[in-house]
Amino acid sequence: MGAVWNQTIAVWKWLMEHLIYINLILSVIIVFFQRRDPKAVWTWLLALYFIPVFGFLFYLVLGQDMRKGKMFRVKEVEDRMRYSARNQEEFLKSHDIGLDSSLARDYSDLVMYNLETSGSVLTVDNTVEIFTDGEKKFQDLREELSKASRFIHLQYYIIKNDELFDSIIPILIERAKAGVEVRILCDGMGGRFMRKSKWDILKESGVKVGIFFPPVLGRLHLRINYRNHRKIVVIDNRIGYVGGFNIGREYISKDPKFGYWRDTHLKLQGGSVLSLQIRFALDWNYAVGENLFKNMTYFCEDEDGACLYNMGVVDINQIEKKLGIQIIASGPDARSRQIRDNYIRLFSKAKHHIYIQTPYFVPDDAVLTALRVAARSGVDVRLMIPCKPDHPFVYWATYSYVGDLLSEGARCYTYENGFLHSKGVMTDGKVSSYGTANMDIRSFELNFEVNAVIYDEETTRKLEELFLEDLKVCEEITPERYEARSIFIRIKEQGSRLLSPLL
Repeated sequence: MGAVWNQTIAVWKWLMEHLIYINLILSVIIVFFQRRDPKAVWTWLLALYFIPVFGFLFYLVLGQDMRKGKMFRVKEVEDRMRYSARNQEEFLKSHDIGLDSSLARDYSDLVMYNLETSGSVLTVDNTVEIFTDGEKKFQDLREELSKASRFIHLQYYIIKNDELFDSIIPILIERAKAGVEVRILCDGMGGRFMRKSKWDILKESGVKVGIFFPPVLGRLHLRINYRNHRKIVVIDNRIGYVGGFNIGREYISKDPKFGYWRDTHLKLQGGSVLSLQIRFALDWNYAVGENLFKNMTYFCEDEDGACLYNMGVVDINQIEKKLGIQIIASGPDARSRQIRDNYIRLFSKAKHHIYIQTPYFVPDDAVLTALRVAARSGVDVRLMIPCKPDHPFVYWATYSYVGDLLSEGARCYTYENGFLHSKGVMTDGKVSSYGTANMDIRSFELNFEVNAVIYDEETTRKLEELFLEDLKVCEEITPERYEARSIFIRIKEQGSRLLSPLL
């Protein structure tokens, strides 16, 4: 024991003696070898020099840039997706875009941007069901899982060892024993409290389990950033789910700490389900090493295996109700900030109103500027955030940025009926974007996220009606109320805002 203690002291002494050289090397790496936002660079440099040793440790855990890793380079699917994107691009240039005339006229540039930037194919044969209550969402999910006949692909950021997951496990085991292929993908950080024995029970029953960036040495996580924050379920390529609910008792409003949990989840049917399936397959391939694209029947409703090549190209005249959806994804492996850029484009195109729901509002300069310009231009900008924090630093940074919007004439509200976890944007009663991405830098750059961009007035108006209904249980943060906040709150705001590039 004494020898170990002496070695620990020796290591600590060596670190302190060479700290200036370690900081210098890290500074050179941060400034010259990694492409970062200048604010993030300065924040890390300050952390290295003003928090000796711990700044270095924080960088090892939080600061590694993986953008150059190209983590999801799967040539087979890339070739197919490029083919589909080019196929649809040529189709759309010579045919009707497939949306109502006003939407096609106003948002064709956004459709083409998503198509060209990331191969996000537009599908127009969709239906959408909206869930805001966890009990109803998971009851519906259990019913659909019970009907699965070919495969179940289930991906969540958080899966907790509690009664909610216990209500799903028997269905997954029963379906697996009936010959249905069942795969579960969970983030290593989000699933850190799941018992290994429970994963083993599932595996023994034929369920395949994958962990995205698993911990090392038990529950030790050396990677806080680059978490897979996506929540995707695909059943038989017939049903898809995407949104904010994870699997845990708080998401069905059974955690007294949060009370009622207000979230938004979408149940999709139609061509958009195939886009969710592609996203799941890419994540599964990286985490597990099983290339689902070798069997194209996973991407078809029949056995011919040709539908991935033809996705997005349909006979529009045969579709009675045209509901357009593009599934867009972003993450540290991507060259562009796809979801953030979509938000900016929607903000810049808004003429009447912008409604935003998000648990965290820590925007970068581009997003904040777009909202400020919209508010100055007479657009009705409204932001809804929770009334209570689940991550204090992020909450007080959020409150700081609220002040920026209030100064431009925007209106901001705190949801007082529990905890608001809904993540979405609605503009002008025409287009909406809902999914897993928060309105913060972490979602824009550091986490793997997925959203559905919905080009449909009826669906967007339903989402807006829900937003306006939520306002009845909100408290408005008026400019007067904001200016009356205590000096203690102001200090917390400014300190958290200073750290916002790292949050």
